[in-house]
Amino acid sequence: MVRPSPALLEWQSGTLGRAVVAAETRLLAEVCDDVFGLELLQLGRWGAGRELLQSSRVRRQTVIAGTAGGDAWPDIIANPAGLPIQSGSIDAVLLPHSLEIEPDPGAILREADRVLLGEGQLIILGFRPWSLWGLRSAAARTRYPPGFSRLLPERRLRDWLAVLGYEVSLARRYLYVAPREPTGDPGQLALGMLRRGLFNPLPAAGYLLKARKRVYAPTPLRLRRRERARVLGGLVNPTT
Repeated sequence: MVRPSPALLEWQSGTLGRAVVAAETRLLAEVCDDVFGLELLQLGRWGAGRELLQSSRVRRQTVIAGTAGGDAWPDIIANPAGLPIQSGSIDAVLLPHSLEIEPDPGAILREADRVLLGEGQLIILGFRPWSLWGLRSAAARTRYPPGFSRLLPERRLRDWLAVLGYEVSLARRYLYVAPREPTGDPGQLALGMLRRGLFNPLPAAGYLLKARKRVYAPTPLRLRRRERARVLGGLVNPTT
């Protein structure tokens, strides 16, 4: 568990950071129409408040973070790698770059899997290492965005999800802009981040993965008639 980096909080309050959060809010509203239920968890603070959850159709949304920082307070302050939540009680979990900020992404992912119901949904936002954003992160001493621990490739996350028994139902790429501070309204800038076009021809720097937790019921084995009679006969006849 790490405290929110002051540099990251400052970056999120800037024009580029607010535009990225606005773009991801629009993206989540587009791709999460089929995410229903009673409980949704957002693990980790991202943005100035609860804007990522404003279009959620889940009845109750809860933001959990390791510490309070900035102007926005989480609903629960707890270690994301050790949640005070009953196993198998949550319908959906949102990880907005949490795996890239926390020092142990595997622990965060396993904890999200523990609290999810069977057939529950996991939504992950991440930055691509093989992009202009990834190159800037590799070249910066403090990573980029500042305060990140690493950038995780989409393929590696898919492998982790497959090991945990998840099926990726949707993958979207976004962030077709260079990692430099722009000028203008963040809401308008967010529109260009979601679609590749003539004025934003760069490769995507962000990705969204939506995966469903699969629970497979064991298939009961049926004995053949001859084997069944042999077993039943063995139960009836006492041994010497």
